[in-house]
Amino acid sequence: MRIITGIYKGRHFDIPRTFKARPTTDFAKENIFNVLMQYVDFEDAQALDLFSGTGSISLELVSRGCKQVVSVEMDRDHHRFIQECLKKLNTDKCVPIRGDVFRFLKSCKQQYDFIFADPPYALKELPQIPDIIFERQLLTEEGLFVFEHGKDYDFSAHPHFLEHRSYGSVNFTLFTAKERADG
Repeated sequence: MRIITGIYKGRHFDIPRTFKARPTTDFAKENIFNVLMQYVDFEDAQALDLFSGTGSISLELVSRGCKQVVSVEMDRDHHRFIQECLKKLNTDKCVPIRGDVFRFLKSCKQQYDFIFADPPYALKELPQIPDIIFERQLLTEEGLFVFEHGKDYDFSAHPHFLEHRSYGSVNFTLFTAKERADG
């Protein structure tokens, strides 16, 4: 796993082979961040990374200058790995939380400029995640939510839908805080 750009550009982290998480591929990550550059100024942004897995997205967000990244991951070993990576970078810009994403969302009172969620593709609650984000009003007025999911999901009818991108088997749906006029 590598950091694509920013102050930690090129840093590599070896993911233990025992991990179940599938990190977003470098190809997909690089492409989606190229798209995001037209929507998000990461410099000084408040970001939330849900289902953080290996922490690949959290580390990328820290490297790109986010003021703070909250990284939520339930798996003990993955959470520890994220902590180790942050220690190697010697940064305090990321707050790794070990816990259930749905519990976190239920109690979250903060708004974020950028939210990224990469749940397990087989998660039965996966289709409800965008609605939870918007019901809880977790995005700032100009905020962006990026949702990574499998090809079997189509969120284009969602009132906050912005666009969909696909890179191989990786699908991203982008949502904005503002509802579409036709939504």
